[in-house]
Amino acid sequence: MEIIRSTQNKQVKLWRKLATKKGRTLQNSYLLDGWHLVKEALLAQQEIKQVLLVPESKYAERFAALNQDQLEPILISEEVAKSLSETQSPQGIFAILPISQAKVSFAEEKEGAWLLLDAVQDPGNIGTMVRTADAAGFRGVIFGEKTADLYQPKVVRAMQGSQFHIKLLEGNLADYIAEMRQQAIPVFGTELNEAARNYRQVGQFKSFGLIMGNEGNGMAQTLLKKTTANLYIPLQGQAESLNVAVAAGVLMFQLKQPDV
Repeated sequence: MEIIRSTQNKQVKLWRKLATKKGRTLQNSYLLDGWHLVKEALLAQQEIKQVLLVPESKYAERFAALNQDQLEPILISEEVAKSLSETQSPQGIFAILPISQAKVSFAEEKEGAWLLLDAVQDPGNIGTMVRTADAAGFRGVIFGEKTADLYQPKVVRAMQGSQFHIKLLEGNLADYIAEMRQQAIPVFGTELNEAARNYRQVGQFKSFGLIMGNEGNGMAQTLLKKTTANLYIPLQGQAESLNVAVAAGVLMFQLKQPDV
């Protein structure tokens, strides 16, 4: 089978453009880099457009065993793999997936907890929060308009496959909050303000929304006014604040009523 060896190949140039939002939009696709993400996509039976594989990669046999000949990989050289990857040591396996335009109607959703991200920018924080939402049994995560692009390569890597286990949505948070409240779903904001409610004093819920704000500025004031209640975590030491992902983890596990 022919191997694509040139980094100047027309198709390789198109794949490389998936690192940019414009390129992803034009191709309606995004790139997974590395065996763990490709494996998680396969196990979750995600739609995969193409798999790119360095035949000498140690993951080639693992892919073949899991794939069961369902997808014919496109073979690429190590040089091409290095040109596509943003990591220092590419694993030699990639997958190209379509961008999902998922939507949810809270009038139809029976129950579930949702994490809403208001202008959160750091990929590491986003990835940690998505993984924690997955671990806490949340229904999904909603990326607000000023939050980092959920298909950005660093965000995709940071989510480590949890994006295939829960729903990920994008959109105007005010619209989602309004729809939740119309369905009597409580929505909790977060602010470092002792006039807010202690997070331990609101109880646990099967269905609710939890909003986490920007790393430096917190939640937008316009959203703080739309919530059911705004919560704070009392700090007992001398630290001024918690990292947003740490705070989100504390709140998610405190507020989410266990399924069993």
